[in-house]
Amino acid sequence: MRVLVSCANGSGTSLMMMKSAQKALKQLNIEVSNIQHTSIAEGKSTAKNYDLVLTPLNFVDMFKDAEAKGVTVLGIRNVMSAKEIQEAIQGTDIPERFGH
Repeated sequence: MRVLVSCANGSGTSLMMMKSAQKALKQLNIEVSNIQHTSIAEGKSTAKNYDLVLTPLNFVDMFKDAEAKGVTVLGIRNVMSAKEIQEAIQGTDIPERFGH
């Protein structure tokens, strides 16, 4: 599975969220082939190349194009919370599609 983590500048917040996402995905036994963190500007243009986009709640609307192409886009309230990310992923079809 390919995962994109995107925040305003693509440095601090997205790096922390990426680490939380890796932990959450590991707990769900979902194998990740590629995980990247990036700024919103770059993320918007590359999101369609991923299976899952994780972003702070206030940026979800920026990924409508990717969502229309079948990418799962999840808004996260607490980017440090692996538990919140895990629960958000469990509410999608990602575990069935990519879990093992």
